[in-house]
Amino acid sequence: MKNIILGMMLLVVALSTQAQEKKNKNAKHDVVVNGNCEMCEKRIEKAAFSVKGVKSAEYHIDDHTLHLIINEEKCSVTDVKKAVAKVGHDTDEVKATDEDYAKLHGCCQYERQ
Repeated sequence: MKNIILGMMLLVVALSTQAQEKKNKNAKHDVVVNGNCEMCEKRIEKAAFSVKGVKSAEYHIDDHTLHLIINEEKCSVTDVKKAVAKVGHDTDEVKATDEDYAKLHGCCQYERQ
């Protein structure tokens, strides 16, 4: 009887460890970020790189997209979005506070929705 219970417990443990989501060390993500100029580009990329686990961050002004490669074991896309919003730029999910937005240079103040 003990062997059956022990066997069932081992089976449950084995199945639960396989069911856990594996984190990707080189996950690619695209994030929509509002910005207007090269100063915005530098600020957004710098904010992204300030998050531990970001391996690559390239902002493209023409399509307002931040292309990321992150280590999901160390950070999440939400962490990067929060860092970008903290420097005044709205993302698709996280919006900058009015105070952070007001700190942007005049040419960097994009039309907010």
